[in-house]
Amino acid sequence: MDVAVFNTRPYDRQFLEAASQGTGHSFMWLEARLTAQTAGLAAGFPAVCVFVNDTVDAAVLEALAHGGTRLVATRSAGFNHIDLKAAARLGITVARVPAYSPHAVAEHAIAMILTLNRKTHRAYNRVREGNFALDGLLGFDMVGKSAGIIGTGEIGTIVARILAGFGCQILASDPMPNPALEDMGAVYLPPQELVARADIISLHCPLTPATRHLIDAAMIGRMKRGAMLINTSRGAVVDTAAVIAGLKSGQIGHLGLDVYEEEADLFFEDLSGTVLQDDLFARLLTFPNVLITGHQAFFTTEALTAIAETTIANIGSFETTGAVIHMVSADRVAQPS
Repeated sequence: MDVAVFNTRPYDRQFLEAASQGTGHSFMWLEARLTAQTAGLAAGFPAVCVFVNDTVDAAVLEALAHGGTRLVATRSAGFNHIDLKAAARLGITVARVPAYSPHAVAEHAIAMILTLNRKTHRAYNRVREGNFALDGLLGFDMVGKSAGIIGTGEIGTIVARILAGFGCQILASDPMPNPALEDMGAVYLPPQELVARADIISLHCPLTPATRHLIDAAMIGRMKRGAMLINTSRGAVVDTAAVIAGLKSGQIGHLGLDVYEEEADLFFEDLSGTVLQDDLFARLLTFPNVLITGHQAFFTTEALTAIAETTIANIGSFETTGAVIHMVSADRVAQPS
């Protein structure tokens, strides 16, 4: 099958080519993001492959359908960037990668917690400049702290287990409690109560209408003063303006973000020679107690291998049967955690 691959980086091509050996698929590698302006590049291709910061709204899907596209395969678990109702109306099948490496994201969340706590990123820069002073690098023992996990799917459960290994008390919140976590002593609470009791809050919930801006001004006001907030789930779960206010007031003591609600124009691009136009993001970068990575949590060899293999399997299944292994339909309202 001929596939137009949008938003291609060298690592995408490397892993997709390896996974497609012997399948007979033909790829057109496009560095451009999929938008209404670039959709025409896929004309004549029955399948397109996209990523989380591509725009796959009704207008783009209309253009794709007009060009003969019948399959959209996203190299991600999330699918909030795709208008599923429009896809169904146009007869376009949507496939995703429901799981790749929950350990990759979970371990990145833990790395952010430890980095913010012990300030290793700041210490690294100091030592390289010959500054061995410890002032401003004071951290805290993890043992005995309350760690709140919002969203206890595979990723959240792994984070909880790792933090339990540090000796943290695990608090959890999820509409569907995980019995395995309860068996290890986790206490399930409503989100409002969890944030009031947790020293560390790590977000692993899906993006739905109910969780959009879950962490807003009211929720931040309920937090323990000086609490640590980590988000490796979806950017829009956090209200950026409210978080900035929380940082300025000291209500939020540490903030770690691997995702950002307006990341589409920022992440996965080299903007080092330009002036950032996003004032909220630029403001976040001014805080010494904020750590931001560019949607990097998934980025391990194991995860990219699994993403490529599942994507190729979806494409192959569609070519031979007209259906995909991991289809997303219009009645799916929840996003994966």
